[in-house]
Amino acid sequence: MLRPSKKMLFAIEAVLDIAYHAGGEPVQSREITRRQGIPRRYLEQTLQYLVRSDILIGVRGPHGGYRLARERRRISVGEIVRVVRSMEVAEDMFADVPASELGKEVIRPMWGDLQEEVMRRLDAVSIDDLCQRAHRGGLASEAREKMDFNI
Repeated sequence: MLRPSKKMLFAIEAVLDIAYHAGGEPVQSREITRRQGIPRRYLEQTLQYLVRSDILIGVRGPHGGYRLARERRRISVGEIVRVVRSMEVAEDMFADVPASELGKEVIRPMWGDLQEEVMRRLDAVSIDDLCQRAHRGGLASEAREKMDFNI
């Protein structure tokens, strides 16, 4: 049915990876590639779009990488989806599909309503919500593993 593109899934995974594994330090793209298995050719371009869209910040230097531009509770999945959609070819999904009057007047508007509902739901899900879900699921966080509470 409604199927996200690979780029969209990779973008969400990359932002979630940075939020879940960073621990306040910049995350290098090769670390995201290692953990998530995201092809580097997709990742770098996507990360740059996320930087230009103020979802991530690029940090230069030998210990540079990417970090969240805002608190993870203030970044929604819907924002990330919109960024990726703007990257992908902007075309009318119905442009090449012939339609009857019923299709034009009933089915296509219904499809548009469904997409709006999906976006409202994605806007309600924050990166923090996904981090909490990962934690509840028992997924290890490299940021937590790096913490040392010895004094």
